[in-house]
Amino acid sequence: MREFVRPRVVVSRCLGFDHCRYNGNIINSPIVANLMEYVDFLPVCPEVEIGLGIPRDPVRIILENGEQRLVQSASGRDITEVMKAFCTDYLNSAGDIDGFILKYRSPSCGIKDVKVYPTAALKSAVIGKTSGSFGGAVLKQFPYLPVEDEGRLRNARIKEHFMTRIFILAAFRNMKSEGRMRDLVAFHSENKYLLMVYSQEELRKLGAIVANKERKTFQELVSEYEEHLYSALSRPPRYTSNINVLMHAFGHFSEKLSSHEKTLFFEWIQKYRSGKASLCPAINIIRSWAVRFEDQYLMNQTFFEPYPEGLMEVDPIDSHLRKDLWE
Repeated sequence: MREFVRPRVVVSRCLGFDHCRYNGNIINSPIVANLMEYVDFLPVCPEVEIGLGIPRDPVRIILENGEQRLVQSASGRDITEVMKAFCTDYLNSAGDIDGFILKYRSPSCGIKDVKVYPTAALKSAVIGKTSGSFGGAVLKQFPYLPVEDEGRLRNARIKEHFMTRIFILAAFRNMKSEGRMRDLVAFHSENKYLLMVYSQEELRKLGAIVANKERKTFQELVSEYEEHLYSALSRPPRYTSNINVLMHAFGHFSEKLSSHEKTLFFEWIQKYRSGKASLCPAINIIRSWAVRFEDQYLMNQTFFEPYPEGLMEVDPIDSHLRKDLWE
């Protein structure tokens, strides 16, 4: 079983860590709860950190003279500048971070779809959407990192993309701290298929950087590599890229397999292509062949296990644990 470096993830403290919402509540987030065993979380509540109590009058974003301001509705108190100062201080001192999970639609932590009002009056109508004060500062300062809210992470594809990124970035951070060229080479080799599924163009650039190891220092190479790694992981892969990578892996065994084995593999590829099956059966066939033919290179590829097995979930609709409707 693969060993994973624990990602360092900033998280809104109300997501399972503390009763710190404006009304004293706590939010139960299944994704955060599941990640706790594998991630080093850094909980933060910007509103509490700037001195607002629990419970407290709720805050909202208003548009005043063309500028967004953060105010408490009940008193009209403007906390924009003190929040900006906190965001700057906190984000500059947070250290190495691999990602963020923030509160959905929060006027402080939200990353999108946060309501904007014309005034602080409670009955005023919504006039637009934006990011929260802290969430917006995170997006501005860390545009290259995985930043999500717990609402969007309920989507399976968004969650898979997020988890893949935080674990590969944690592994890169760990490799970078070792400061050895051989570790960069090993990192690139083990992640080759995963990077291929994300971006073949960036994979070529990353390969060229590693191949240039005799002409530059480790620090120069790793800095250049990091920039293109972030670029490679910036967008989720297409399903056709998954098929392409599996066909590359199939090439390792194509001359060693019976016609029936090949037919079975191609049938699962076609089912995945047409949306009638997940990627798992085809992946598991490749993994079984890697074990059977002792292909260590493929067995080491993070593409087949990008994050801990304990975080992999089966759709409740497909699970045998689903309650039988006739009971």
